[in-house]
Parts: sequence; structure tokens; C-alpha cells
Amino acid sequence: MPKKTYKIALIGYRLTEGGGEKVMANLSLFFDSVGIEVHNIIVLDGVTYPFGGELVNLGLLKDRTNGVINKLKRLIFLNQYLKKNKFDFIIDFRPKMNPIQELITARFVYNAKTIFTVHSFLINYYMPENFWLTRLIYGKAYATVTIVDQIKELVEHKYQLNNVKTIFNPVNLDEINDKTKEDLVVDFEYIIAIGQYRDNIKQFDKLILSYANSNLPHNNIHLVILGNGDKDFLTKVALDNKVETFIHLLGFQDNPFKYLKKAKFLVLSSKNEGFANVLVESLACQTPVVAFDCLCGPSIIIKDKVNGLLVENQSIDKLTQAMNLFFEDEELYNYCKKNALESIQHFSLLNIGMQWLDLMKINYIRKN
Repeated sequence: MPKKTYKIALIGYRLTEGGGEKVMANLSLFFDSVGIEVHNIIVLDGVTYPFGGELVNLGLLKDRTNGVINKLKRLIFLNQYLKKNKFDFIIDFRPKMNPIQELITARFVYNAKTIFTVHSFLINYYMPENFWLTRLIYGKAYATVTIVDQIKELVEHKYQLNNVKTIFNPVNLDEINDKTKEDLVVDFEYIIAIGQYRDNIKQFDKLILSYANSNLPHNNIHLVILGNGDKDFLTKVALDNKVETFIHLLGFQDNPFKYLKKAKFLVLSSKNEGFANVLVESLACQTPVVAFDCLCGPSIIIKDKVNGLLVENQSIDKLTQAMNLFFEDEELYNYCKKNALESIQHFSLLNIGMQWLDLMKINYIRKN
């Protein structure tokens, strides 16, 4: 008898910019590579990440008003699409800010074994505060996947769910290796930070202050920041600290890896993280990292003074000292750089993808 061909629907906001969206894109490539029929269903129109399988862009059905009728139209379309295709699994990567809408979706639209994901320690982005409403949405799911054990423990404690499992985010080493080969011409040395800064979770203002107090500007080491947000605010912070000629706000980049590859090191100054994909991606580029030991991803990824530096959480002075140390201690820096790539092999797309197959009890089948 031939092996069953499985069908999986991956549902996310879009396939660009966000960390959860990158996980969805990477897993679609993995599932496609092992013979699974994968459909990527996105709510907003935005695609820059490579993906595998088919694309269903509900964002193209969205009108300017995004009113009740338009939302209902898209919900009906999704319901009909899921019924028509008879998926084995639905994996939902979206934050969930409208509890009633999500309850309707979970109970009346999703018609297959459903796996929800939680990508942030700020679990209210994914789960309602109300205990019973969360249990109504998540309690009947096949599984809820969190990206670190600390989030798993928080979800289990707060909502008493017993279907929660931790699977780390994957890193696509093949994609990164290819994209680091693209040309990038810069005429200065630099360190780098990456992330959206619309809500200041990344705290790039604190990073600029810490950088300004370090020895790096005096040694002509610049700071490059990739991502979207309030550019005027960060420009003012740079001006106030007299480092405006050293700060480069380059916006969102389709290929951050060519910037990571040439950076001296990456700095993460976040208030909190889910998993901190950017740390793994930087190490995959053989670029060591400096990071606040914040909740809840950095300590899982960074081995202090082995592949990077873990800094006392939210200490601007310690962050400045760590940046100075990496600049001044060449032996330590080179040791961390040498260990960078090897230190994140267990996060590879193959290893993490296999954990997803184990969760769904799907036999591994190589695509012809």
C-alpha cells in the first residue's frame, strides 16, 4: 500500500517581517520537502519570505473599510476552503486579539486537528485573559505549541491546559548560507541590531544610549539597525547622544543575513523575547552576539563567553561593558565567533521539522 499523502494548512498573518511568520515559512519549506501537501493561508497581504507549497492570500479580499461584512466574507471563504481541501492538520501561527472571533474560528471554522502556537512570553497576544474563554478556544485543540519551556509553564499554570508542548523555532541554514553570499558594500565596520520597533519591545533607544557610552564610536565602529518603526524618535536619540553620524537606520531588509555576516557582532537589547530568532540567525552567519538575559529566549541560545555574552537583564552599564569587552578582547571575540555556527545546529530546520512530524505522528517521507 502507498504511504498516505498528508495535507496541512498553515495559517498566519502574513509571510513577511515577523518571527512567527518566519517560522511558518520555514516549516512550509520543510513539510513540502518531505512530501506533505502544504497550504499557506495568510490574513494580510505581505510575502517576502521563501515558502513551500501553495499560497492562499486572504489579504487580497480585504477592502479599505475592513468592516464586519468584509470580515465575514473572508471567514466564509476560509471555512469553504478548509472544507473543500479536507486537511489532516491546521497549524495556526497568528496572534489572537479578538477572543469572540477566535472562538468562532476555532469551534466552527477549523475542521481538522488543530495546533495553536504561542510565540511570545506576553501570552495575552495569543490567549484571552478570561480563563474559560481560553479553555474553550484551546482546550479541544490537538496541541498547543510554545517556543520555550518558560512559556509552556506559564500557559499550563494560568489556564490549566494539558495539551501543551515546547518546540523551538527552526533556523533555515541553507537559506542563510545562500543569502550571506549576496554582495554588500559598506565602507565602515559596524555592529548590528534587528527587529521591529513600533512598540519599543526591542528598546533600540536604550541600545543607542549604551552604544554612545561605549568605546565603539571613538574607534569608528558604527551601529546598523534593521527594522521598521518610529525612525524620527531613534534619530532624535542619536542626535541627543551625539552619535548621529554613526547610527544607520536602514529599515526592513528582505535579506538581513548579508548584513549579519559582515557585522562584528549583534546586540539584543529587548525588554522581553519569545525565542529571539535573530540570535540564532546571527550565530548561523558566524557572527557572535551580545544580549540582555531577558525573558525568555537568550539564555536558551547563548552560552556566555562561548558563542556570545549574556548581560545582566536591563543593565545599560553592563551592556556597554559587554560591547567594550567584545571590541577589546580579541581572543574572547574570536573564540565566540569560532563556536557560533556549531552552537546552533540543534535548531536546524531538519531537527525542528522532525519534532513537528513526531508531534503529528507523521512518518518521514522524502519527496521524489
